[in-house]
Amino acid sequence: MIDLDKSGGIWTVTINRPEKANSLTLEMLTELALIAESAGAAQALIITGVGKVFSAGADLDQARAGLAVSDIWERLSGAIATLPCLTIAALNGTLAGGAMGMVLACDIRIAVPTAKFFYPVMKLGFLPQPSDPKRMAALIGPARTKLILMGGQKITAAEALNFGLVERLVASEELMVHANELCLDVLNASPQIALGIKAMCRQPLRQSFRHCIDGFKLVKVKPCSE
Repeated sequence: MIDLDKSGGIWTVTINRPEKANSLTLEMLTELALIAESAGAAQALIITGVGKVFSAGADLDQARAGLAVSDIWERLSGAIATLPCLTIAALNGTLAGGAMGMVLACDIRIAVPTAKFFYPVMKLGFLPQPSDPKRMAALIGPARTKLILMGGQKITAAEALNFGLVERLVASEELMVHANELCLDVLNASPQIALGIKAMCRQPLRQSFRHCIDGFKLVKVKPCSE
């Protein structure tokens, strides 16, 4: 139910359980985590799904049995967040619940115009995974994060784009083509450049500027003789 294609430096991971709206079982989440943990050699990682839904979140039967509060969600999103390569969520459809964690952990999110986004933890009586509100607030701000997590609002793809939850809307038939095009510069660059850019994006502005300055050797200039 999790497909993996390794091609030319790009690892494409596909959630393939469309008959269950790509809902995630413990086995599927563990497989996703293992892939992310082993993707250090990849130059880019793309995560997508089959059908009209990216993922409906946890499998309902397993959620009731404890999956909703399992630490496997944090293991997966943490593994994606720490990858040195470019990570892209190519959202083929609606994104719901705990599945949002791995998407928030990606560097870039693109989505089809028909996608919807919601995370109904309050209604279901669960807290979100610890890193999800922080990553969401970093993208769209605390108030909009509370709109989704506490207000229980389902937002459209257009709203997600306006909020900054996704970076671009792409027609369904062009989604994977565009995702692969976003990887072209990374494929042609040194992996250290990609790693350096990701590190600089994580640093506060002042620290990042200091890092750049420290990369240059300061040379004492002697005054010109008269």
